[in-house]
Amino acid sequence: MITKTSPKSLIKVGLFGIGLSTYWNQFDGLEKRLSGYIDVVCDKLQDFNAEIVNAGMIDTPQKAFEAGNRFRSEGVDLIFLYVTTYALSATVLPVVKRAKVPIIVLNLSPEAAIDYASFNSLKDYKAMTGEWLAYCSACAVPEIANVFKRANISFYQVTGMLYGDKHVWHEVEEWIAAARVANTMYNNTLGIMGNYYGGMLDIYSNLTLHCAIFGGYIEIIEVDELSGIRNSVTDEEADNKINEFHAYFDVQDDCMADEIKWAALTAVALDKLVEKYNLGSLAYYHKGTGNAINENTMASIILGTSLLTAKGIPVAGEYEVKNAQAMKIMDSFGAGGSFTEYYAMDFTDDIVLMGHDGPCHPAIAEGKIKVKPLRVYHGKVGDGLSVEMSVKYGPVTLLSVVETRDGKLLFLTAEAESVSGPILEIGNTNSRYRFPMGARNFVESWNSYGPAHHCAVGKGHIASKIIKLGALLEIQTIKVC
Repeated sequence: MITKTSPKSLIKVGLFGIGLSTYWNQFDGLEKRLSGYIDVVCDKLQDFNAEIVNAGMIDTPQKAFEAGNRFRSEGVDLIFLYVTTYALSATVLPVVKRAKVPIIVLNLSPEAAIDYASFNSLKDYKAMTGEWLAYCSACAVPEIANVFKRANISFYQVTGMLYGDKHVWHEVEEWIAAARVANTMYNNTLGIMGNYYGGMLDIYSNLTLHCAIFGGYIEIIEVDELSGIRNSVTDEEADNKINEFHAYFDVQDDCMADEIKWAALTAVALDKLVEKYNLGSLAYYHKGTGNAINENTMASIILGTSLLTAKGIPVAGEYEVKNAQAMKIMDSFGAGGSFTEYYAMDFTDDIVLMGHDGPCHPAIAEGKIKVKPLRVYHGKVGDGLSVEMSVKYGPVTLLSVVETRDGKLLFLTAEAESVSGPILEIGNTNSRYRFPMGARNFVESWNSYGPAHHCAVGKGHIASKIIKLGALLEIQTIKVC
């Protein structure tokens, strides 16, 4: 079975703590105590399925240079800086300048508060100072922030307690998840097959911009190649794929056997195309006129592209590169990522109706997906099998990757609920979404940012993760609701 880039795949996370070497001879046990706190953070980070490169306590500028070299040579994706006590900013800047990856500052107190009565009862000013320094994690953060700002280095903060603070570790987990998705996008190969839908101006994309921001590689593929591979598919391969169709889908009785066979041939060919080019996502469209072989290939593509989408290789129709990227992001977060657009509004129920023809995401479907025969693909050439589904009821997130007029990318996101109710049973994906700001306000606010008319939808409320991914990639993120 083909599957790509698990959202749980390992990434490398750098960790270092900072302290001031002058303190160690002055206050017995302080270095050991604070180094133990770094070990606590290291253990917690490992809970989030990351490979940790732990540089330990950095308490001199020389150690900072060594840590920066280590992080760079080992290729960490993200660095957590744990401020254990007051420390010089000179123990931080060399690390970050050399590693050149995003930095998260952990401002974590060992407890919710100092035990003031116990502290004051010590009566030994040296012991009292040493105890105070063990709680002094907040002290150095303004100095570090000042230096980062003056050095034009982006940084992010998590403030709280080392022990028993769910907020802290939720934030840390989301930063690691965002870094994992950024790594996935950097290593992704996006296939683009066919051509744009003529006149759909919002779809046209700057491929160089996408490579520059996300990384990855874009493989340009001819539809002829898919048709050629399709001609070499064996009956046994096609029969196995038909069995897979019936496992994934509820194939309706009015689907003809020859249409199912054509779809199976194309699906097997798609699998082979994905393997050949190591594709992690795909955008396609082809009008299909004047060449019966290609027309037949593209008219029978929906089931195969839906299976690929279910297996971590999201496929966007209408050559929508931006939405293929959005779908890959959503899928890499483990949320799914189905191709959709809003097409109508229900003012009676205050609902936005959303869906699309073409591939769906079986992993986030409410119930089993129906396969239906369509005698016409509206706005497109040909006819054939199509899929009908609703997104699983419950919380969902929308994501649009927007190209702006100043040549940048923008993340536009919104959180909503997929709700039950009547849908249009026309052989396409169809869902009903309720937005906390209401349907009217959502549509006007979403449109005001100028996205393309397609977007990706996934299960769960994950806007906070998307915002963190945008920060890591230096992409502005707008949350509409």
